[in-house]
Amino acid sequence: MKYLSGRFLMVWVVSSLIFIGLGFGGCATVPITGRKQLNLISADQEMQLGLTSFEQLKKETPISRDAAANALVQKVGHRIAAVASPHLPNAKWEFVVFESKEPNAFCLPGGKVGIYTGILPITKDEAGLATVIGHEVAHAAAHHGAERMSNELVRQTGGQVLGAALSSADPRAQAVAAIAYGLGSQVGYVLPHSRKQESEADAMGLMYMADAGYNPQAALDFWVRFAEATKGSGGGPAFLRTHPVTETRIKDIQALLPKAMAQYQRISR
Repeated sequence: MKYLSGRFLMVWVVSSLIFIGLGFGGCATVPITGRKQLNLISADQEMQLGLTSFEQLKKETPISRDAAANALVQKVGHRIAAVASPHLPNAKWEFVVFESKEPNAFCLPGGKVGIYTGILPITKDEAGLATVIGHEVAHAAAHHGAERMSNELVRQTGGQVLGAALSSADPRAQAVAAIAYGLGSQVGYVLPHSRKQESEADAMGLMYMADAGYNPQAALDFWVRFAEATKGSGGGPAFLRTHPVTETRIKDIQALLPKAMAQYQRISR
């Protein structure tokens, strides 16, 4: 037990050093929020990945032929894109409605936005849709995809460092250490960081809504509807989720609304 405790201590020290490096090694700044982030992926590489993935998705997923839904998504999408473009200057904006019952949407690097038909009854109106598109566009503008890839590169490097450090150890100790590192980095950094990105996209999305002339109050209304529509869908304990629980999200948006509303009122004058 003494031997294992010493090994765990080494795992803890190495893991801590890696995560401290992640916390202070930011080499880019997220627009609007000003958060420092680690980004080892070039904008061109990130965009190419997004464009390639989107083309593949369009081949594999049915595209909606609903004229009204497509017109609404195009209208709202381009209004949001117009205010977000300074933060994503080389974007090749494209807005596609996909046939899927899943209440979801996404924005791939490079400005490729997908809206699933399953979320449209919940968005309900133009401002509700602006909430969703503003949030998804914010992910792209904040280069969250590149940040996640960068963090994963560092996390894998950390695992290799630990493997080398324990190469001469008892095989049982190696196995325990590997499990401890994998679980610790996932629960202690990866999932919380994913939730942080989601919250950041909410904050940025509210400002994009305001700048585009949509009342940010609609975001609160949307998330209340979303909570009701997805009630009982599960998701597991809060600390194991990639997204904040909807109730927490609603409280956070309530706290952010005064700033967004002030911006909306300035724009609306």
